[in-house]
Order: sequence, then C-alpha cells, then structure tokens
Amino acid sequence: MDFQKIVDGIDAMACIMSIEKLEGGRYGKLRIVTGNKAYTNSVERPEMKSMKLLKPKFVQGSEYTDYLTRDLNFEAFCYGAAVEKKCLHSYAYPESLQAWFNMTFLPVAYEEGNLCYCIYVMEVNLQANAKHLSSLGGEISSSVLQTCIKLKGSNDFYEAMNDIIKDIGELCEAEDCCILHLDYYERKCSVICEYIEEGSNLSPMETYLDEHFFDIANSWEDTIAGSNCIIVRNEQEMEVLKERNPVWHASLVDAKVHNIALFPLKAQKEVLGYIWAINFNTKDSFKIKEILEITTFILGAELRNQLLMNRLKVLSSKDMLTGVMNRNEMNNFVESISKGKCAGKSVGVIFADLNGLKTVNDKKGHVEGDNLLKTASSALLEVFAASEIYRAGGDEFTIITTDITDDELKEKIAEIRRVCEKKGVSFAIGGCTEKDSRDVRCALRRADELMYEDKERYYEAHKELKRRDTSC
Repeated sequence: MDFQKIVDGIDAMACIMSIEKLEGGRYGKLRIVTGNKAYTNSVERPEMKSMKLLKPKFVQGSEYTDYLTRDLNFEAFCYGAAVEKKCLHSYAYPESLQAWFNMTFLPVAYEEGNLCYCIYVMEVNLQANAKHLSSLGGEISSSVLQTCIKLKGSNDFYEAMNDIIKDIGELCEAEDCCILHLDYYERKCSVICEYIEEGSNLSPMETYLDEHFFDIANSWEDTIAGSNCIIVRNEQEMEVLKERNPVWHASLVDAKVHNIALFPLKAQKEVLGYIWAINFNTKDSFKIKEILEITTFILGAELRNQLLMNRLKVLSSKDMLTGVMNRNEMNNFVESISKGKCAGKSVGVIFADLNGLKTVNDKKGHVEGDNLLKTASSALLEVFAASEIYRAGGDEFTIITTDITDDELKEKIAEIRRVCEKKGVSFAIGGCTEKDSRDVRCALRRADELMYEDKERYYEAHKELKRRDTSC
C-alpha cells in the first residue's frame, strides 16, 4: 500500500502509525511509517518553542519514542484504531509539550503479518478551543451538564462533590472513584470525596493516608511523564507503571487494583490534587478518558475557589501565631449558642490568662514572648480541641465547651495546671458552668471574675513579678 500517497492527500499534519499486534491483547513497537510535509515540518521545524522533541530529524520507520516520552494514552489510541479498527478522537494538553492537541486516529484496512496501521492526524494550538472541548457525545454531555448544575446549585460544596463523584463512578462502572487534595505546604493529603461501589472489597482511601502517603501522591506527576493523565488498563501497562513507580505499583497491587485512570486536578497550571477511577470497565476506556478530561477541566477551577474560601475562613477565624481560634470566632460562637444553637446542653467556660508575658517581652523581646504564647497554647491543646480554644486577647485565652458538668470542668482545669507545670508556663484560671448553654454570657462573666481572683493570688505569691508586671 502506498502510505505516502495517503498522507500526502491530507492537508493537516498526518502520519501513518504501525503497531505490532501480539497475543493476549498485548502489542509491541509503535513506529511512524511515514508522514506528510506538514507532519515532517512539525518535527524538524516546529513553529512553537514548546514543541521540542527528543530528536529533531524525521526518519521514516522510527519508533515514536525516538521523538516523544512514552505515552500510554497515545499507544492506547493507536492500538484502538489500528488493531480494533475504531475511529477515535481526543483533545488533550500534554504537559511536556505545553500545547493543545486535537487528534484523530483512523483505522487502515490493511495488515502486513502482525503489523496493523492507522492514520494519525493532528492539529496543535497554544490556547484551548472551547468548541473542541465541548464536542462531546450525548451521554458525556449530560454528565458534564449535571456536574455544572450540581456545583452551581448547591450551597454545600462537599455535598455536591459527593454526588458528582458517585455519578462519575457509576458512569465509569468503577469500583472506586476519588478526589484527593494535596497540601504541598503541610505535605499531607485529604479526601475531598469518594465513591465505593456497593459490595466492593476495596478499602476507603482514608485508610491509606498515613504520614508517608504524601510522598507517593507527590510522585504521580513524574509518573504521568508529561502527559495529561495516566490510564493503566491491563497487565502490559501495569508493567510500565511498575518501571516508572515501583513503590506506587506495589501499593496498588496490595490494594487489589487491576486498572486505574488518574488525572491531575489543576487550576492555572497548579496541581491541586488528583481524581481517579479504579477497576473501571476497560471496554469503555476511551469514553472514561473523555469523561475525566472534561470533568477535571471544570472541577480544577471549582476546587481552587473552594480551597481559597477555606483559606480565607481560616484566616478570619484562627489566630495564626498559636493555631487556636481568634476572638472574632469566639464572638460568633457565643452569639450562636446564646440563641439556642446548643439548646438542651450545658456549657462550660474557662478563662486562662498567661502569667508573666509582659515581663518576658520587656526582658527578652517579643520573639521570646511569642514563643511563650505558643508554649502556653500547646498546653491548652493537650487538654482541649483547637476549635474550643480562643485567643481572646494578647495573653488571654478562653475555652468554651458544651455538654460538660461542673466536676468535669474542674478536672479539666486541674489537667491544664498539670500540663503547664510540665511545660514551665503558668496561667491564672477561672472556670464556670451553666446548665443551659443559652446562659453562656453568665458563665463568661463568672469565669472572668474567678480568673482575676486567681491572678491576684498568683502575684501575691510572686510580688517581684507583680511590681514589674502590673498591667497583667
């Protein structure tokens, strides 16, 4: 067959790919048999600076990996067209080439021994084309539309994400679908949402999130190797994954994962996390790729907005020095429970005023003063949750907890004193409980009075401090 004549009749960049068909659905080498002038120019004289290939000279019959890093997705499309005789299309952004590829794979009705052929036609642009991104089949279009509606129509982002991941899991016929967020600053991972098929023996993702898992998740970007995703469908592709990332491969085998489609979730080229489908229906792998490609395009921006909102909420509610809640958050909580948010429950309040902060600031400077505050807050955090502790002022901390008895509160105060003695810090402490949490302001007033009585006793016993520290 005159392959050159075929590709020369195509205006767009086009080449003929050959693939060795092996037994058991496996395949051998993929070669670029020949290409038209537009394709040859794209190799030897690329117009885009990002289109740097491994070898700048086109040679007929070369393996495609002479020019590009091995890409399992590209191989799957070539196999699907050449061997399975499917007409396939993909629109993707390979990170290594930093351009959008509009790709069509067409089967050639000709085989030569165990060699099968397909026509590969491509169009390359630096910017995404909305028309290409939205050129979806009916089922996929419906799924994407549902995703948009659920995100925009819900007041609860995480509830909407749980619905979306369930839809994706069912559409992919997957045992597990999950979205994982990577916090590169804290070096930890958190599950945004997860769907596990009923009857599945797979364990929830939360069971794997130990202190070492971030390192595995952080390695996925290199494993994707410049493509826009990695899809492992069979044993042959699992072998490639094992070569690239043996640690992750071992964890997948242990978790009883037979196949996986993994996509990074990005916003403005920043990786925020990953979405995956595990043990999916491999017969629909091309459809699944298309579903996840367009879904990640949408979810990346939404996740970034939600993470930004979460960050702003933390900044508005937390004291950045000590890690406990701030006065603004305390005022909001007091207001809500005084109006019946915790109706039917008791409330306990502790005022804890740090002794000696002004002396440390005056003698050793504010850095040492800040360190003292951190130590003091760490003592409180050994007894109460961060969400129950508020830094109400410079050296003042307030603890508000519900559903607690007077005896329990007294034991908590005794525990604070034991921890403080161990850490070498001292608080003036006052505590009070009210049976009705709506009377929280009464508890606040009484706890404040008791704290000042305790502070007077402390400085009576440490008169040298009181003379220098009267502002406390």
